[in-house]
Amino acid sequence: MRFKKIVALSLLSIAGLLAGTITPAVASAASNKPIIVGSKNVSESKTVSEIYALALEHEGYKVTRKPNISNNVIFSAIQKGEVDVYPDYTGTIVEAYLKKKGTGKSASQMAKLAHDGIQKDGLTTFKYAPGDNRQGVAMPTKDAKKYHITNLSELQKNAKKINFASQGEFEKRADALPEMNKVYGKFDFKSIKDYDVNLLYKIMEQGKAQAAPVSTTDGQLATSKFTLLKDNKNIWPPYNLVPVVNKKAAKSHPKMEQALNKVDAKLTTKQLTDLNKKVNVDGQNYKTVAKNWYNQNMK
Repeated sequence: MRFKKIVALSLLSIAGLLAGTITPAVASAASNKPIIVGSKNVSESKTVSEIYALALEHEGYKVTRKPNISNNVIFSAIQKGEVDVYPDYTGTIVEAYLKKKGTGKSASQMAKLAHDGIQKDGLTTFKYAPGDNRQGVAMPTKDAKKYHITNLSELQKNAKKINFASQGEFEKRADALPEMNKVYGKFDFKSIKDYDVNLLYKIMEQGKAQAAPVSTTDGQLATSKFTLLKDNKNIWPPYNLVPVVNKKAAKSHPKMEQALNKVDAKLTTKQLTDLNKKVNVDGQNYKTVAKNWYNQNMK
């Protein structure tokens, strides 16, 4: 019996030693696995994802970049583990993915809805940035001054004088023109024509339209050529920038959260607009813009 006990104890000791050896090795292997940083196929997402990648590399992590993922695919990609982290927006998560209405919600309320709503999918969010890329309507500044329009109420009153450039879905989506009509009164525009979304500012510059739907961090809004109209009845909820993260990746890379929180704390609406201007107006490469911003703001 004594011999059996000694053998048993010896085996337990060996098992304990092996467990003590293997567990850190497994953890180390997980943390050494490259973090896959994705982006949507729009410039702001690509620029911010590159900033995320630089921040993670600074922490010593290996990074694999996966840019230009379709809007329709990226959320399922991160659920499947094909992407570990990518920049999105609280409003997109709440309204597009969770199918909840965000009208009237504050930035913190939207962030909580987004954070809590995706936990069941094996995902989480870190702290949201102050930068808010929500829906908006802009006009050429000269036209806004000509018709004395500063907000959506004034646009509604002058709608019969305004040619509106749409992008094919704005007049149909429940949270877009129909919501404007519901809250502000009917926008009886002189005309509504559909154009490629990438041409809307050019169409306004050419005088073919005097107003169009925009995103509030568009680079063109950093110039004096265009004026963003105030949503004075607050029909559009906050769309604050936020990292969407696969929880397994977050757990195996514990420094990821702090690194990205530091970045997002500095990405204000103005910062995002300026980054977009450099890429979309000045024609700079998004990787160069991201690297310059990171060196100036994070070192």
